[in-house]
Amino acid sequence: MKQLLAIFIITSLEVTGQSFNSYFIGNELDVTVASLGGICLMGGAAEDDNAMKWFLERANGGDVLVIRASGSDGYNNYLYNDLGTEVNSVETIVFNTPLGSNSSYIHEKIQKAEAIWIAGGDQWDYVNYWRGTPVDSLINIAISERNITIGGTSAGMAVLGGAYFSAQNGTVTSQTALNNPFDQNITIDNTSFFNLPILSNVITDTHYDDPDRKGRHAVFMARMQENASETVRGIACDEYTAVCIDETGIASVFGDYPSYNDFAYFLQVNCEHLENTPEVLEENTPLTWYINNEAIKVFKVPGKTNGSGYLNLNNWSEGVGGSWLNWSIEDGVLNTEGCPPISCNTESVEETDLVNVKPELITDVMGRKVFAKKNTLLFFHYKNGEIRKRIITND
Repeated sequence: MKQLLAIFIITSLEVTGQSFNSYFIGNELDVTVASLGGICLMGGAAEDDNAMKWFLERANGGDVLVIRASGSDGYNNYLYNDLGTEVNSVETIVFNTPLGSNSSYIHEKIQKAEAIWIAGGDQWDYVNYWRGTPVDSLINIAISERNITIGGTSAGMAVLGGAYFSAQNGTVTSQTALNNPFDQNITIDNTSFFNLPILSNVITDTHYDDPDRKGRHAVFMARMQENASETVRGIACDEYTAVCIDETGIASVFGDYPSYNDFAYFLQVNCEHLENTPEVLEENTPLTWYINNEAIKVFKVPGKTNGSGYLNLNNWSEGVGGSWLNWSIEDGVLNTEGCPPISCNTESVEETDLVNVKPELITDVMGRKVFAKKNTLLFFHYKNGEIRKRIITND
C-alpha cells in the first residue's frame, strides 16, 4: 500500500489555520492497532536511526503524530519512508499559538495516534502552549488507557520528566548554575504535565556534550533535593544518543559508540548516604554538594547501534555495558571519578509478606492497570515505613 500512496503524497497535505499548521503523509484511513508502548528520549542533534526505528516499531503499524511549536514537516518523509519501518501515516502539527491547543482537529489526531513524537524547539513554548490544556490531558489519557508510545528530542525530551527545566527565562549554563544555584534562569518545575510514572521523580537534560551540561543538571537535582519525598534522579543524553525505555522498565542506550563518544547518563542521589543534601545551597554562592565525594551516583552507558547497554529503571542498580561514577560539587566545581557499582539496594526489605492478589491491584511500570495471570504472586515489601510491591508470575 505504501508504494501506491507514494504517488499521492509527493506533496504533503497541508492544513493551515491561524493557530496551527498540519502536514500529512500516508494513508488517510485511520487504523486502530495496539501500540507496544514505551518512551524514547533523544539527546538533541540528528536523530539516531536505530532508536527511531525502535520508536516506530512500537507504534505497531499505526499512526504517528509529531507535535512541535516551530519548524515544519521535516519528520514526515524521514519517519514514513526513510527508516524502512512501516506505519500507517505520519502527521506533523506545528502550533503557532497557544490557541491551537483548543482545536478539535488536533484533539482527534491525538486520540487516534499510536505514537506521539515531540520535536525539538523551546520547551517553554511547550509548557506555555500545552500544560493544563486538552493537549496534555488527552496525551496522558492515551498513555494510560491506550498504551501509546511517546518520545521527544531536545526540548521534547526535556518536558517528559516528572520534573523539568522549563526554560521560562531562557537557558542557563553549567558555570552559571554551579556558581549561583538560584540564578533567575534556573526554572525547575514539577507542575503536572506529561504523566509517565517511571519518570515521576526524574529530571532530564539534553545536548549533554555540546555544551557540557553536567554541572547544571547536578544543580537541578540539588534544588529538587531540597524538598524531596523520594529519590531524586536524572537521565541525560549526549547529542547523538538516545535512551529507549520499554514496557518492562529497561532503558536501552542507542548511539554510534565506539565510532563516536555517544553516552547516556543515569543520575541518582547516592542512597549509600542516608543524610544526603547539599552542604552549601544558597543564593549567589557556589554550590557545595560533596558528601565525601559521593553525592551523586551516575551510571554512564555508551550508546551502541544495537542498544545493548542498559539500566533497569525498576531499581536503578542493575545495569549492563556501562560504568559507575561518583559526582560531587565543591565550591562550584564538579568532580567526577570512577567507583564501584551502587551498593544500596532500593528493593531490599525489612520484612516480607506473601498475599493473595486481586488483579486490579497490579500496575505495570507505566502506571497502567494490568490483569494478573494465573498463579501470580504479589510480595509486599516494607522498608522505612514505605510499602513496595513486586509481581512474580509463574506461567
